[in-house]
Amino acid sequence: MKSVKVLPKGQITLPRDIRKKLEIETGDTLLLEERDQQLVIKKGKTIFDYVGYLPDLKLSIEEIREQAIKEAAKDHA
Repeated sequence: MKSVKVLPKGQITLPRDIRKKLEIETGDTLLLEERDQQLVIKKGKTIFDYVGYLPDLKLSIEEIREQAIKEAAKDHA
C-alpha cells in the first residue's frame, strides 16, 4: 500500500510505478468512487478510447461528441 500527501488545493501525486502499471498519462480522466469510507480511483474512459471499436458513422469525433451531449441533455430534461 502506498501513501500520498494531500496538498493545500486537495491535489495528490500518484506514484510513478502505479501510473506506469495502470498506463495513466497526463490528461487522462480518473474516476473517484466512495465506498464504505474508502476512496477508489479508477482510470476513466473517454470517447477517444473507443476509436476503431465503434462502427464507422461517417462522423468526426467532434460530431459524435455533440450528438452524445444532446442525447445526455434529453435524459436530464
